[in-house]
Amino acid sequence: MSSRQQLKIFTGNANPALAEEIARYLGVSLGAAKVTRFSDGEIQVKINESVRGSDVFIIQPTSEPVNEHLMELLVMMDAMRRASAIRITPVMPFYGYARQDRKARARDPITAKLVANLITASGAKRVLTMDLHAAQIQGFFDIPVDHLRGVPLLAQYFIQQQVDNIVVVSPDMGSVQRAREFAERIGAPLAIIDRRRSDQNEAEIKHIIGDIPGKNIIMLDDIIDTAGTITQGAVALKELGAENIYACCTHPVLSGPALDLLIEAPIREVIVTNTIVLPEWKRISKIKILSVAPLIAEAIMRIHKNLSVSKLFD
Repeated sequence: MSSRQQLKIFTGNANPALAEEIARYLGVSLGAAKVTRFSDGEIQVKINESVRGSDVFIIQPTSEPVNEHLMELLVMMDAMRRASAIRITPVMPFYGYARQDRKARARDPITAKLVANLITASGAKRVLTMDLHAAQIQGFFDIPVDHLRGVPLLAQYFIQQQVDNIVVVSPDMGSVQRAREFAERIGAPLAIIDRRRSDQNEAEIKHIIGDIPGKNIIMLDDIIDTAGTITQGAVALKELGAENIYACCTHPVLSGPALDLLIEAPIREVIVTNTIVLPEWKRISKIKILSVAPLIAEAIMRIHKNLSVSKLFD
């Protein structure tokens, strides 16, 4: 891609505030496009400027309502392709359906792969995303995928806050690698919560491996959804004598009972990013939001200029 090709940033309705912040960082105006609905609910996309020969990036996390936002993205990409954009890159800070990445039971779909196929068929030439729930989803695409990570941003926050006497805790076995990297970045030891499925098919904490009493705890996950894992872990850690407990994640889905659980839990602060729009009614006093806009903007500029993106992974 020649740097002489014009860079254009567009957004759907999923996270326009993030798109505007990214455009400001890059020193460009947000593209003139409007995504509305016909009277029967079908998506209508109007691109109100030429994109012929342009390098187009569409900012659209496929967050709640995931089907609406995914369909908006697909229709926007199709419109750009038919309008002769030279390259289309969907920027998906949050990749919906990422937790359906394998067959856990007989006759299960692998919806994360289906979504990858739809994105490619709609005209994407590469994908920019962040903290996929399952890293192997990168392999579901037959086009390049740039996978940014939230750990450096979250780690830098705690370094700046100068929290001491820290132990980083992985809330389950699936998050160990992420928590280990975080612990190495801030120079802290790692602890692990061993959760097992009971006969009632509910997760129970069986063991906590690590030195907890008297420590400040940072629990790290990629997603906080219903908040059961994080809050159950916080209660168990407090019972073992932990001092202050912090929770952090990249994607604050916060569905169902999440807010009530977080309010009641012995958690001092919940640090999240703005990959997903967090409406005012979800912004409880414990929540601190960090912006991923500078990181994503840097990645977009490097992709546009054919420079290495790998340094941003670190």
